Amino acid sequence: MNNENTEINQKQQKDFKNYIKGGITLVVIIALLLIGINSVIIAKEGEYKVVRQFGDVVRIHENPGLKFKIPLVQEVTTLSKKKMVYDVDEKEITTLDKKRMIIDNYAIWSISDPEKMITNARTVMNAEARMGEFIFSIVRSELGRMDFSEIINEEESSRSLLNEEITTKVNEFLARDNYGIVVNDVRIKRSDLPEANEEAVFNQMITDREKIAQQYLSEGEADKSRIRAEVDREVQEMLSTARAEAEKVRAEGEQEAAQVYNTSFSQDPEFYQLYRTLESYEKTIDGETTIILPQDSPYSELLLGYFE
Repeated sequence: MNNENTEINQKQQKDFKNYIKGGITLVVIIALLLIGINSVIIAKEGEYKVVRQFGDVVRIHENPGLKFKIPLVQEVTTLSKKKMVYDVDEKEITTLDKKRMIIDNYAIWSISDPEKMITNARTVMNAEARMGEFIFSIVRSELGRMDFSEIINEEESSRSLLNEEITTKVNEFLARDNYGIVVNDVRIKRSDLPEANEEAVFNQMITDREKIAQQYLSEGEADKSRIRAEVDREVQEMLSTARAEAEKVRAEGEQEAAQVYNTSFSQDPEFYQLYRTLESYEKTIDGETTIILPQDSPYSELLLGYFE
């Protein structure tokens, strides 16, 4: 009986040892798998894989594919290669004509050299903060050289050139300090007045527009008077010319008529005398005319029908 119990105990101990060995082996295999998985880096398109060892950058993977690192010793961070948008905090500036404005910008930027960015800015947040400071400093300087009306007037404003100039200067500052980032574009998305100034500035704008409108009206009235005077002068000149032409034509007609009369009447002077006498009758005698003439008057003879 004792021998049987001893054999059973030995078998149980052996099974237990085998179980422990199997468990340890499984743990080791899992640990090796985890270590192996942890040593693999999957680099994707459009991103940098930064490998650090005790906080220092040892290498940067820029191309996509499978990469490796020392597990438990090295760690990996990811930085984007793509263009990113940074919304700059709105701030107040003063224009050349002493108007206060609130400017809200945004920038499109990307990481050009991840090693420099990590060395000098440490993090993406710090890089954006430095970029935002440069942008505001340059925007404040550039807009401080412009009048308020130039900034808000889309037709007269040179916004596109201003944006290009700001972008160029920001990149110069970033390159100078080796931040490893590049700004692709800076845009002013909003330019407003502080609430305390809005009403006063709007009233001033209305007054300025009314002055311009009144100037246009005055110039229009002046042009109208000038054009009307010129037209009146031209009309008077045309009428004077027409009258002169009419008088000339009338004089020529009367001259020709006189010549015709003279030619006609010279052929028969007696008939001409009779014609002139009859003409005088027509002008002097009507239904109420009373004429007292001697009977032997030539004038009476014609009236009474007596002819020599």
